[in-house]
Amino acid sequence: MKAVYAAGVREKTAIPGAAIAIQTFGDFLGYNPHLHILVSDGCFHESGMFSVSASVDTKALEMLFRHNVLKMLLKKGKISRDLIALMEKWRHTGFNVFVGQRIFPGDETAMENLARYIIRASFSQERMTYLQQTARVEYRSKDGSKTKVFDALEWLAAMCSHVPNEGEQMVRYHGNYSNVSRGNRKKLDADDAVPCILEPELSGRRCRRTWARLIQKIYEVDPLVCPKCNGQMRVIAFTEEMDVIRKVLKHLGLWDDRPRPKANPPPAAEREYIIEDAVPSADDIAVDPIYPAETYF
Repeated sequence: MKAVYAAGVREKTAIPGAAIAIQTFGDFLGYNPHLHILVSDGCFHESGMFSVSASVDTKALEMLFRHNVLKMLLKKGKISRDLIALMEKWRHTGFNVFVGQRIFPGDETAMENLARYIIRASFSQERMTYLQQTARVEYRSKDGSKTKVFDALEWLAAMCSHVPNEGEQMVRYHGNYSNVSRGNRKKLDADDAVPCILEPELSGRRCRRTWARLIQKIYEVDPLVCPKCNGQMRVIAFTEEMDVIRKVLKHLGLWDDRPRPKANPPPAAEREYIIEDAVPSADDIAVDPIYPAETYF
């Protein structure tokens, strides 16, 4: 988020603020790690000003998030280079970024609902039914369309698997909301000061063009530089229609009609690092861009 927001402001020291809740469970208490982030709608300046951000490009944010996560896991030895190379062949990577609606000042109902959502228990008592005669637990999905039956001990084990370790912080504060930033403002007696709001320096349309700068952070290649003459290119139009894309690529000789190779599942020892039940970030016909394995080394 910091990289995305920083692309829309001139002052390099301007930072957003975020409260991040770490959650590890899915609908039926399966392992599905994800983050709920309450982030400021722009960047805070050292001068006390606040710059409102333009609309966020979720695809660029997803690419940056995926890159940083895989690079961190590789550095810690949690995944291997072979697994990263295998993930490059997947139709969907398992990463998804969703940006909700903005909440305006004074909308206390929306603030309360959002706060209750980002920090919640791993299960809901209203969706749980205990069958005393058989010592089983029936648990309904969020939309009520599915029901899963657990053995009582299996249910307790599933709940306990999401209990954080002793001393582990499941809510963390970053940027302008971090303890360091708040401590520095308290020293200056400016922690309660209300910043002056500035309008976005970039319009939504211009801000979306910064995707090229974000891609440079990953591949270290400017996608708007012509590979033949090194001249600066400009975006004429975007399209997501497969028929148009196929026609253009076939005209350029870049369309490959061969079926995609089937990827074998990763070794059993590494399966625990794969996100299950993740929501795809695009339609089934979409294919994620190729991420060279060398990017992470």
